Amino acid sequence: MDDYLEAFVREGEEHVTSLNNALLELESDPGNEEAMDEIFRTAHTLKGNFGAMGFEDASDLAHAVEDLLDEMRQGDLSVTGDRMDVVFAGIDDIEACLDDIEANGEVTRDVTDTIEAVRGVLEAADEDSDGADAADAEASAPTASVDPTTIVDADVIEDSDRPVYHVRVDMSDSQMKGVDGMFVLEEATETFDLLGSEPSPDAINDGDYEDGFDLVVATEQTDIEETVHSFPKLTDATVTEIDGDDAAGDDESATADADEATEADAADDADDDSGASSSGGGGDDGDDGSSAIDNTDTEIQSVRVDVDQLDELHGLVEQLVTTRIKLRRGVEDSDRQVFDELDELDKISGSLQDTVMDMRLVPMKKIVGKFPRLVRDLAREQSKDIDFVVEGDDVELDRTILTEISDPLMHLLRNAVDHGIEQPEVREENGKDPEGTITLSAERDRDRVLIQVRDDGAGIDHETMREKAVEKGVKSQEEVQEMSDDAVEDLVFHPGFSTNDEVTDVSGRGVGMDVVRDTVTRLDGSVSVDSVPGEGTTFTMTLPVTVAIVKVLFVESGGEEYGIPIKTVDEISRMKPVKRVDGEEVITYDETVYPLVRLGNALNVPGETKNGDGMLVRIRDSERQVAVHCDDVRGQEEVVVKPFEGILSGIPGLSGAAVLGEGDVVTILDVATL
Repeated sequence: MDDYLEAFVREGEEHVTSLNNALLELESDPGNEEAMDEIFRTAHTLKGNFGAMGFEDASDLAHAVEDLLDEMRQGDLSVTGDRMDVVFAGIDDIEACLDDIEANGEVTRDVTDTIEAVRGVLEAADEDSDGADAADAEASAPTASVDPTTIVDADVIEDSDRPVYHVRVDMSDSQMKGVDGMFVLEEATETFDLLGSEPSPDAINDGDYEDGFDLVVATEQTDIEETVHSFPKLTDATVTEIDGDDAAGDDESATADADEATEADAADDADDDSGASSSGGGGDDGDDGSSAIDNTDTEIQSVRVDVDQLDELHGLVEQLVTTRIKLRRGVEDSDRQVFDELDELDKISGSLQDTVMDMRLVPMKKIVGKFPRLVRDLAREQSKDIDFVVEGDDVELDRTILTEISDPLMHLLRNAVDHGIEQPEVREENGKDPEGTITLSAERDRDRVLIQVRDDGAGIDHETMREKAVEKGVKSQEEVQEMSDDAVEDLVFHPGFSTNDEVTDVSGRGVGMDVVRDTVTRLDGSVSVDSVPGEGTTFTMTLPVTVAIVKVLFVESGGEEYGIPIKTVDEISRMKPVKRVDGEEVITYDETVYPLVRLGNALNVPGETKNGDGMLVRIRDSERQVAVHCDDVRGQEEVVVKPFEGILSGIPGLSGAAVLGEGDVVTILDVATL
């Protein structure tokens, strides 16, 4: 796919997301003029862009959707859920057309049925009308009362090599004069050569006119009147051809004083029309154009970067970090000057690393934009009333992480709709608002991001969870009775566990929640659940802001070297006396007891120090309350971590590997599962 087509598809996807969200606002508040403004601007842009690129079927579909929405805006059709379903189906097909274009360079799908469905809603509305509007429009047809030579200099009309017409546009039925006037003006500019307008294009775009406005256009078209009447948003229009000779004759018969005045006015009008003609094509007036030309020192604040180039730069930074480690290890016995140079290299590569990482950060809104529509459709399928709230969608994450968590977030939202929010009548019986609320929020916490999906639904029934755990063979009767409520809630992440008695298209298949935990864990994150029966449930994902380059503590056990992420380490000390509690080895720190994990035993490493020698690495309580024993601690360094994939990805205690020194590979530990 060439660069222009890719840019077209990316822009189209952004328009579809904006359109979906504006339509959701309109559905919840049919009187929302801001949403309507956004809808019409976006739908019109989509239609025009598809047409300009030669994708006529997609353009026709966007046009049909726009016409249906216009009937709703005018009040001829009320905004109902069923009609909005048809509109959303049209938007889905528009998005599918963009997918076709991205994959094949053309629209391969047949959108005829969707267009007919959209037009069918309009035809059904037309059949219910009594035809009075058409009669009223005929009786009140506007008349051309403005002298076109006050809009465009008579010499311009006389010298034109194409017929010139005066178009009087009637906008008396418009409820959004600025938006509707803009559509008419854009259509006139695209279809004809717009010579001038009264009032100016800026005034028309601002809705600064009475019941209509006047245009002077030049065209070779013979069906100009029919073309003008096909323009969207106008109430009616009259078209009158201007005879250049008559215009010139009128000027010659005028008095000298009138001639002088007309020449002065015409000069002013010519200046105005010069800007107006430019504005008609580009949307900016003449003054703005001058400003844009004069301000040649405007600083460019951002540029587009191809993701492949960004990934290549990121790969080079990874190589630089690895080479820096090799270099430092290779010159450990060199003089002080070499280490000074290495320190300088550290600063430079560190700054480059930070810059590249920042370049890869993408705001949450890039994936969150599609979720309001998802929740809306799921809620309608289940006849539930749900208010979906998004908070903190400007929080940024590495684009790789953001891409990976899109599906897990979708699972959590589906779970909230299906398992969390109750039916409206059930909520009312329990003294709750019949409309439930689902909130998706994101918050930055130093080098981590906390993402939560909260609902104010029924919460988790712990007894039902215990019964299902026994029924499915996940736990024994004795085990579930000893489990705390927190441990019971955590069972939702167990593979194949579901509390739904019936399988639905939304969830309840016993898949999804375990995938959420697996994905988040693979990204060096964690996910937890907290629920209050009758009040709701909260799922919390904690994720790193960036990936790949991590500072680790190097430890040794049985002659093998391992890396522990520094962010998980709380304290390093010599080996302490070991005690036993219920047969398990423990270490005491300031009267707090920590279970002891001997690295050699956990990883089956031969030759590890077994008794009083060695080192202890105490892990942060927020990660896991445990102390890890090893033979030695060698220092710390930033490394490029490559996560394990395939069968290695499921081994407890291991998260990935990093390359050190002369190509040596060190295993990075996952202390949470060690």
